[in-house]
Amino acid sequence: MISKDLLAILVCPESRTPLDVADDDTIAMVNQAIRSGKVTNKGGESVTEPLAAGLIRRDRKVLYPIIDRIPILLADAGIALPVAPAP
Repeated sequence: MISKDLLAILVCPESRTPLDVADDDTIAMVNQAIRSGKVTNKGGESVTEPLAAGLIRRDRKVLYPIIDRIPILLADAGIALPVAPAP
């Protein structure tokens, strides 16, 4: 998906913290919350489409979506973690 060379230079646009590819469990947790209508990004927009992949800050506080194999590294596109679990 993302080459190791590219991943080595990608950082959070806000904190400059390095990013890692999000694991399947994190993506599943976020997608569960998206399906329940409980996810907004840092820009305040509702996230309605499930994610196939994402990049997560090493402190595990923010996830940036990967859409059509393109990392969306805009501060407003970040999703604060943990997201609310479905009831």
